[in-house]
Amino acid sequence: MIRYLTKRLELREARGADADEASAYYLRNREFLAPWEPLHGEEFFTSRGQRRLIRVDRRGFARGQGLRLWIYRTDDAPQVPIGNIALSNIVRGAFLSCYLGYRLDANAAGKGYMTEAVEQMVRVAFGRLKLHRVEANVMPRNLASIRVLEKCGFLREGFSPSYLRINGVWEDHFHYVMLSGIAESTPAP
Repeated sequence: MIRYLTKRLELREARGADADEASAYYLRNREFLAPWEPLHGEEFFTSRGQRRLIRVDRRGFARGQGLRLWIYRTDDAPQVPIGNIALSNIVRGAFLSCYLGYRLDANAAGKGYMTEAVEQMVRVAFGRLKLHRVEANVMPRNLASIRVLEKCGFLREGFSPSYLRINGVWEDHFHYVMLSGIAESTPAP
């Protein structure tokens, strides 16, 4: 099982048995996440739907195409997921790049957890996965996410009009990037 510990968090790969927790996370945060997510069908919010997505994530990792980890606070007992973070669309060859995406529980927002998780995931991207570039796209009005990326050292590289269909609407996005040479100077926890 893939697992990383930071100062306050555990980031770990989901198993099929985690589908109920994943479903509960999405149901609990359905309204909070809606402005930042693509539209999801009802099955997405079920244990069955999450079990299917966990299988897809695991196959993607086995093929070297992505890595999704669920985020837990280490001081919680019992542990309940407070979010997830993913490296997706990993491209090898001359590009060595991926996209970073993440989401956090409404009750965990504003406490630095996502900054901690992003810092760890960047270390995974440039260390274990040996990538050169991590890209993240964020809507201009998502100030919390912009703060996370900038605190972690991502640089705004551009603007993409009507980039992604979010909550049923084509949304503009800022394009942020971090290159491996920048991350190498980031201290490990």
